[in-house]
Amino acid sequence: MTVITRFAPSPTGFLHIGGARTALFNWLFARHHGGRFLLRIEDTDRQRSTTEAIDAILDGLRWLGLEWDGEPVFQSARAARHAEVAHQLLAEGKAYYCYCTQEELQAMRDEARAAGRPVRYDGRWRDRDPSEAPTDVPPVVRVKAPQVGETVIEDLVQGEVRIANEQLDDMVLLRADGTPTYMLSVVVDDHDMGITHVIRGDDHLTNAFRQLQLYNAMDWTAPIFAHIPLIHGPDGAKLSKRHGALGVEAYRDMGYLPEALRNYLLRLGWAHGDEEIIDTEQAIAWFDLDGVGRSPSRFDFAKLGNLNGHYLRAADDARLVDLVLPRLERRLDGMPDAAARTRLFLGMPGLKARAKTLEELADNAVFYARSRPLPMSEKALDLLTPEARARLDRLAALLAEVEDWTEAAVEEKIRQLVDAEGVKLGQVAQPLRAALTGSTTSPGLFEVMAVLGRDETLARLGDARRVGEARTVN
Repeated sequence: MTVITRFAPSPTGFLHIGGARTALFNWLFARHHGGRFLLRIEDTDRQRSTTEAIDAILDGLRWLGLEWDGEPVFQSARAARHAEVAHQLLAEGKAYYCYCTQEELQAMRDEARAAGRPVRYDGRWRDRDPSEAPTDVPPVVRVKAPQVGETVIEDLVQGEVRIANEQLDDMVLLRADGTPTYMLSVVVDDHDMGITHVIRGDDHLTNAFRQLQLYNAMDWTAPIFAHIPLIHGPDGAKLSKRHGALGVEAYRDMGYLPEALRNYLLRLGWAHGDEEIIDTEQAIAWFDLDGVGRSPSRFDFAKLGNLNGHYLRAADDARLVDLVLPRLERRLDGMPDAAARTRLFLGMPGLKARAKTLEELADNAVFYARSRPLPMSEKALDLLTPEARARLDRLAALLAEVEDWTEAAVEEKIRQLVDAEGVKLGQVAQPLRAALTGSTTSPGLFEVMAVLGRDETLARLGDARRVGEARTVN
């Protein structure tokens, strides 16, 4: 059997983090078993489905690296096929027309609530003579669900799950206007697409019992079900926006790498021993549903940040420059020039070691990309005292002598000044960092100077002297 899974989002919003994990699990399961991963857009809610949401879902999946096989299936385009199945069930006596009015259905619900019974359709048109049908009420089509016995699902995550059939009513297949319901559409599409495994959140478990009854009514082989526990917030409550229930594009905007988010989502509810860092190739080799737990997982931004920091440190420097440039453009109101890009590339090893997101990386890198003269923070300006500026002038004269501009060479000149003036290294390094970066924090100072180069370093020292002098005068 060729394994075929699917991801079937409703395009009424963006690709949220729970949906992204569902897509990832389906993708990994299919790839692990050498099968196919299909995409179905369940856009039957025409009023709420939008082109923008569809585009966001496709873009989010591509950004995560979850490419699907074949073309996406749009559920709305298959309405005629869904209705065809409902009419087949009617012809076989496995479904029937129900002429209940909305008033009758509401009275049915009110009576059930008053009696403390579950709210279910009471089957009043199930075996009724069609000659009694009113001519002024457009009917819906309901399936004849079994009324005795049990429906049993052997779920690959939840184990054996069963429900008494008397707890399930005759669900609607076609609405009064002839349009198919979600339950019918899902079953027909999964069957026609050859889906072998339905992997989704456990909030769909109740739906699975009803859907299994439709498979049985059509004499179709049902897929194997695997219902995954949902993601909760750190406090154990249902995941909300304050916890991180955001669209995938929000995580991209916050500066997370797709490979880090994939790794993090993989570990939300699935485990392989104590492994935490699992790249995609290894995930495909290891992933199977027996590693999925039955308890809800908890979203933790701190863990995601640490994991993203790992992937940043491992990422190619040229790729990180490309990723950080648009973020720097927003900070600088313009794209960094070629010289700035070169500095960014040379300085990336030191920058990425200190960041957990691309946003932090951009904040740390902005001093390399700025045009002279640099803006200075108040703390940096406070370090540029007259005494410090005089010492930096003497340092500049020493640095001007350096021909082979390397970390070792500039370090030697700085230590030469420190020894000659009998001061601590920090008394030189702190104002020097302020002059070269405009702030009080940066990667290693010798590294920064090597990246900036001789001319830029000396020019920034000159700028800092003038800014400090102007501040003293004012």
